[in-house]
This record gives sequence, structure tokens and C-alpha cells, in this order.
Amino acid sequence: MDIYASDEEKAEAIKQWWRENGRSVIAGIVLGGAAIFGFRYWMNYQQVQTEQASVMYQQAAIQLNQSEPEQAQKTVDQLMQDYGSTAYAVFAALEMAEKAAAKGDNDTAVSHLNWVIDKASMASHRELARLRLAQLHFSAGELEQASALVEQAELTAYQSLFAELQGDIKLAQGDTAAAHSAYQQAMLTLAVGEPRQSLLQMKLDQVAVADEG
Repeated sequence: MDIYASDEEKAEAIKQWWRENGRSVIAGIVLGGAAIFGFRYWMNYQQVQTEQASVMYQQAAIQLNQSEPEQAQKTVDQLMQDYGSTAYAVFAALEMAEKAAAKGDNDTAVSHLNWVIDKASMASHRELARLRLAQLHFSAGELEQASALVEQAELTAYQSLFAELQGDIKLAQGDTAAAHSAYQQAMLTLAVGEPRQSLLQMKLDQVAVADEG
């Protein structure tokens, strides 16, 4: 706009600009308002989902403490179905898998762990479930299934644990050289000061003795 134009010319220029751009401005304001409203609605929805999932999680914990495993399982199933996107559903599934495995109910444990691997939004939760599932297969003597899960590991946070389990698998398969290599990898990726260091060193020593024999 010309700074030397008269007031009438400036007013006419503004009107002309509004005629050409008014719709776009209004549309932008409407869309911006809708985006803000949508974001607030989504945040409120997420908060409600989390609060409701928390209540169900606590309910399942109470049922377990009161020795009501069947009722707790129903609560957890509903939690996983209705609030599967929340961390509470993941925690509940992991806990139910642990309790099922302790009772020797491997099918239920496997089902819960696979659910976490498939549904959990956080990679750390998926990796923890994958580790526990691999350990479950190893304990059941299903070495190939356990090894396949170990090879799928991605996060460095559990790298040492996966490597140690791989060493256990290779040792059970009679491959002491591969077991030694896996235990060494577990030692190298172990966090400083972890108490597992002495256990890993013991396993390394045992494999070395076996190799010498």
C-alpha cells in the first residue's frame, strides 16, 4: 500500500484486499479454532481414558490380593479391551503373565505377553514382554522359539539380558563357543555396578572350562 495515498484511497485498498482475502482469513480462523478445540478434546479424552484405566488396574490388584484370580482376569481382560492404549493395560498384562507363568499356565502367560508385544505403544514395554516371552520359551525347552525372539531384540536397554539369554540358549544347544561369545557380549553391555556381573563371570568361567575339556 502506498504510504502517500489519501485516506480514501487507503480505505478502498483495504476493502479491496478484504474482498480478495477475507474468505481465506475467516477460513484460517475457523480452522485454527477447530484445531485448538480438537486438541483440547483429545487431551481431555486421553485424561479420562487414563483415569478410568487406573481405576480398573487398582481393582484388578485388589482382586488378586483377595485371592480372586478369575475375577481379576475378567477385569484385566476388560482393561486390555477397552483401554488397551494405556500403560495400565500393559502393566496389568505383564503382571498377569508373570502370575500365570508362576502357576505353570504357560498358554495364558504367552497370550498376555504376545498382546503386549503387539499392542504396547512404548518400545521399552514391547521389548520387556519379548524378553520375558523368550525366557518362558527357554524354560519350557523351546530353544528355537526363544532364540528367534532374542534375535528380534532392538533396544540397548535390555541388550545385556538378551545376550545372556542367548548364551544360555547356545549352551543348552551344546554350542559352547557361541555361548562364550554371547556371555562376553552381555558383560560388555552391562551397566557399571550391576550385581549380575558376578553371575555372568561365573557363566563365562564355566563355559571356558567346558571348552578346555
